[in-house]
Amino acid sequence: MPPTKKAPAKSALSDPDLALIASLAEILNDTGLSEIELDRKGTKFRVAKQLTAVAQVASAQPAPAVHAHAAPLHEVPAAAPKPADHPGTVKSPMVGTVYMAPSPGSANFIEIGSSVKEGQTLLIIEAMKTMNQIHAPRAGKVTAIYVDNGHPVEYGEPLVAIE
Repeated sequence: MPPTKKAPAKSALSDPDLALIASLAEILNDTGLSEIELDRKGTKFRVAKQLTAVAQVASAQPAPAVHAHAAPLHEVPAAAPKPADHPGTVKSPMVGTVYMAPSPGSANFIEIGSSVKEGQTLLIIEAMKTMNQIHAPRAGKVTAIYVDNGHPVEYGEPLVAIE
């Protein structure tokens, strides 16, 4: 009696599905997002990165600079409160991409030291191909800018501080 061959186990995912998942993962890496979900013909695909927080412990010795390029583009004074604790912090109302100017090559809406009026546009957040103007909730002086042009932001992330 000849031996019987087993059929290879069928995966619930087809090759196009695996290719879609791989491309979603690539989008996560390219955009800096932490999660993306897609509903395609009744099948939901969700790809997420597990982010780990690293606690820093204060030490008597100064730590060597590991990533010199990681310095913020907009300097914040050393004695400044944490962005989320600052009473004049304007936080992102949505997830999206920040744009500091109305169009490429144009002057930024604000700079550190700019005086703003209540309702004045501070920046734009692009979300789902829609440009959303973020307005100053009150008049004052811009003391810090916590985001960079063209970078993604999360909901509730500090954007600017107004005093």
